[in-house]
Amino acid sequence: MGISVGMKRLSMSSNSIELLKLNSLIAKLNSSNQFSRALQVFDEIHLSHHLKPDHYTLATALTACANLHDVSTGAQLHSLVVRCGFKAYPHVCNSLLSLYSKSNQLTSVIRVFSEISSPDVYSWTTLLSAHAKCGRTDVAIQVFDRLPHKNIAMWNAVLTGCVENGSNEIAFNMFWRMHLSGVGHDHYSLASVLSLCCRPVMLDFGRLVHGLVVRTGFLSRVSVINAILTMYFNCEMVPDSYELFEEAKANTCNQITYNAMIAGLVSCEKYLEALIVFIEMQEAYFTPTELTFVSVMSSCSSVKMLKLGQQVHSLAVKVGFEAYTSVSNATMTMYSNCEDLSSACLVFEMLQVKDLVSWNSIVAVYAQWNYSRSAVDVYLQMQIHGIAPDEFTVGSLLSCSVLETTKMIQALVTKTGLTSHAHVCNALLSSYSKYGVIEHARQVFVDMSCVNLISWNSLISACLFNGLTIEGLQLFSKMLISGFTPNEYTLSTVLSICAAIPALGSGKEVHGYILRIGFDSEVSLCNALITTYAKCGNLKCSSKVFDGMTRRDVVTWNSMIAAYSQHGEGKRAISCFKKMQESGVLKPDEATFTTVLSACSHAGLVDQGLEIFSSMVEDYGMEPRMDQYCCIVDLLGRAGRLTEAYRLINTMPFQADSSIWWVVLSACAAHGNVVIGTVAAKFLLEEEPNNSVIYVLLSNIYAAVGLWEDSASMRELMTKHGVMKQPGFSWIEPQKPSECR
Repeated sequence: MGISVGMKRLSMSSNSIELLKLNSLIAKLNSSNQFSRALQVFDEIHLSHHLKPDHYTLATALTACANLHDVSTGAQLHSLVVRCGFKAYPHVCNSLLSLYSKSNQLTSVIRVFSEISSPDVYSWTTLLSAHAKCGRTDVAIQVFDRLPHKNIAMWNAVLTGCVENGSNEIAFNMFWRMHLSGVGHDHYSLASVLSLCCRPVMLDFGRLVHGLVVRTGFLSRVSVINAILTMYFNCEMVPDSYELFEEAKANTCNQITYNAMIAGLVSCEKYLEALIVFIEMQEAYFTPTELTFVSVMSSCSSVKMLKLGQQVHSLAVKVGFEAYTSVSNATMTMYSNCEDLSSACLVFEMLQVKDLVSWNSIVAVYAQWNYSRSAVDVYLQMQIHGIAPDEFTVGSLLSCSVLETTKMIQALVTKTGLTSHAHVCNALLSSYSKYGVIEHARQVFVDMSCVNLISWNSLISACLFNGLTIEGLQLFSKMLISGFTPNEYTLSTVLSICAAIPALGSGKEVHGYILRIGFDSEVSLCNALITTYAKCGNLKCSSKVFDGMTRRDVVTWNSMIAAYSQHGEGKRAISCFKKMQESGVLKPDEATFTTVLSACSHAGLVDQGLEIFSSMVEDYGMEPRMDQYCCIVDLLGRAGRLTEAYRLINTMPFQADSSIWWVVLSACAAHGNVVIGTVAAKFLLEEEPNNSVIYVLLSNIYAAVGLWEDSASMRELMTKHGVMKQPGFSWIEPQKPSECR
């Protein structure tokens, strides 16, 4: 009997030791972010015949569920906690609070909290954070204000909760209350408030907080350094970011700091600089992380960076990140942007664990290349694998879909309830607009439960591109009445509508609105104003806008040159072009040369045009394209120098298209050149055999030089091929007899 009891006690002791070891293992797995593995260990304990989970087992398993946002498994563990009578343990209840708070299950948080007899600091902190994160900031502050004793963790709970919920103003107020109450800030509160200063308008406040960080000694905390780096990058203050980074390297710096620097440089499109920091990171013996490779892949997103991207991909495979889904997703996008579709598809096929982002990435790859059928095929594979599409899947499908596919996708969206996503409805609206089915676009807009600024912009743009200019202006008025504040895109679109009508009065009203809301420094809007005034016939206002700009980009100069060209001011267009060259800040692009050459052509400035064309090749090393050749051919043709024009066409590195031959044919008709005119007409008739204008122009060329038989034969050829000359008509309405008296 004694031996039996002893053996039983020994067995219980060994079981306790084994359970203790397994509990410790779960805790270690949690600390190393291996939450799924932690739950697997818990299952081993739970399914064991000789082990029974205790309150430590359940608390650590609940922590894993909380970090995975796995409410389903967490609810099962909650039920086990109740059955085992572990609700009395504060750390178990706090783990339950953490689970429901991280999963935004506010009702469950409140229920669990109400069952705690003596809430500790963690309990109160989690309750406050849950209320704030779920948007109930007023309740969070009421609860907070009733607390007799508040520590910094409670202040931070409300502050960070408001930041996560987007309640920025309340978060700022909490930060000031902390400051004025004499509560010492820690790295959590400082990092949180710095995350709110990521807009240029908040930069000055962010600099003040940076100063506070330095004075309080928190510049040694990596989380704070990263928050300041992100703030400067988002405000495009790259030199300040570098200065802070160099200071961090001399004191406190780790992989996360390098990652923040690389990601920030990529966000500012400083791709080469990002790669240099990536190399420095390895030279400093910091091992690249998953996030490092995701950011670096983004910096290799152009054809000329393909080889470098391949090297980065090879390094990722070498150090063991090939199986990381996020790295493979970024690699797919990199290869797609580098126009290596086959490699992108291969990465997708080789990826063992595909998440929704993986599927969305490959759909986006096909959509980017406008392979509608392939994108739909991938979507069907998603269905087979049981992966439900989200708004990003649908958005990519719609970006490359044909009209019939768009209708099918709309049915899918309605069935799956994705119509509640503004992103999806906006994509539907844009897709219908692209195919000119404006009635469907209007209906999607009317049925939307979540209309946002993008929705208004999409419908106004649809009106512009489908010629419904008056309706576009009416929509803009309705948008303002509805309380939406337009952005630069809205106003640029509306200005394009004013230019298309043209409606000078409406354009001036929009200009006045731009001045009132302080958007007059936006370069894109000033560019749109220059174009609008020019197309509405007011060159003086175009020049005034141009002269008043403190910042100009290439589009600004191109717009002003085009304005002079449209008004027949060829010499002023050339003068503007030369000022652009003399500024030395911006390099003319292909559009610049096309615009200024067109101005020379319309103004008959042959020598100047030829000089500029030569400068394009010799001074800027640019290979002329069809547009520039077309301008020069037009320039020579208008001057009657058709032999030179024809010789130039024959020296082009590619075959002339119909746009050039139309220019030649028109010039031949004006100057009576039969030989070259016949060549041009022959080419055009091969391309457009049913275009009556070609027959008529060539017939007129023959008639102009007395070749009456050839002229008549062209008319007969028209009849033979069944080509009908379009009858002429006038826009001038005839007056009634009574009106003539």
